[in-house]
Amino acid sequence: MTSDVLPWLEYRWAFDLPVGMYRAVLERLRGTPSRLEDLIPGAASALTRHASGKWSAQEHAGHLWTLEVLFQTRIGEYVRGEGVLTVADMGNRATAAASYNDRSIGEIVAEFRAARARTMETLDRLTLDEAARVARHPRLDRPMRLVDLCFFSAEHDDHHLALIRELLR
Repeated sequence: MTSDVLPWLEYRWAFDLPVGMYRAVLERLRGTPSRLEDLIPGAASALTRHASGKWSAQEHAGHLWTLEVLFQTRIGEYVRGEGVLTVADMGNRATAAASYNDRSIGEIVAEFRAARARTMETLDRLTLDEAARVARHPRLDRPMRLVDLCFFSAEHDDHHLALIRELLR
């Protein structure tokens, strides 16, 4: 099966949102666990199926949980005023090592929901001035405001939700 979801590394970024969109972007992030839950009812047998050596739908869900730690780390870097964000593991070793297909989807979703709730508690407390803070994104090698990182993370969430939906079709 060939995917019609654009590969993540082919996404192109402008990062020109007005900082005033920060709260709206947070709503996208807040809704990801619910949207993930909406995808899985009745799909139990298909959740761990692999397509052409790629991740299963359940592994994509687990990947969102895995990357929440990086998202939280980077938010902390903005709050502390650091100039460069932590580098992501582009080999996704933590996702591979987590053996998400051997876990229950309920555990994965619950843990992701709890991690995202902690992320939102931090983000909700921040001001628009803090959302405008800038740090360099290491892979993109460009300055990025916190509002941009939130948008980037929401796009990443949606990318994986689209892949999950495609795998469960």
